[in-house]
Amino acid sequence: MAQRYFITGTDTGVGKTVLSALLCAALDASYWKPIQTGTEVDSDSATVQALAELPAEKIFAEAYKFAPPVSPHLAARLAGARIDLARIKLPASAGDAPLIVEGAGGVLVPVNERELMVDLMCELGLPVLLAARSSLGTINHTMLSLAALRNTGVKVAGVAMIGTTNADNRAAI
Repeated sequence: MAQRYFITGTDTGVGKTVLSALLCAALDASYWKPIQTGTEVDSDSATVQALAELPAEKIFAEAYKFAPPVSPHLAARLAGARIDLARIKLPASAGDAPLIVEGAGGVLVPVNERELMVDLMCELGLPVLLAARSSLGTINHTMLSLAALRNTGVKVAGVAMIGTTNADNRAAI
């Protein structure tokens, strides 16, 4: 089976999109961001496409996208909508080819009044790569995120530490 991963992070702005682009380029993978907020500022799909030099057919359309750069549940509410995880399915046209799926925010970000980003990870059933900062504070954030993932039965494929190399933080995690 092809390599497929769900990319999440310890928080917003940690480097999930750049990691996704790197993996798309390295694995010759397609890219999908099922829930995109902040389209009034930028588009992660466009960023990944440019960084990984992907053709348009390797970028799958979002299931939900909202203009304000806020958490998914709030963006949906402001738009008079509700994110329904049952509506989010892996793109059928992806077949069994390599695929990188990028989440919005971190592991426990709410997507609606009852469900979190980790619930989407469980629904999609892909192994998860956790993007984490390498700097001060990462041990706690990363360990909490890993605990949340493991407590829900999500398979963790690894942690990508982003930033200046910090051997002590890496060893602790």
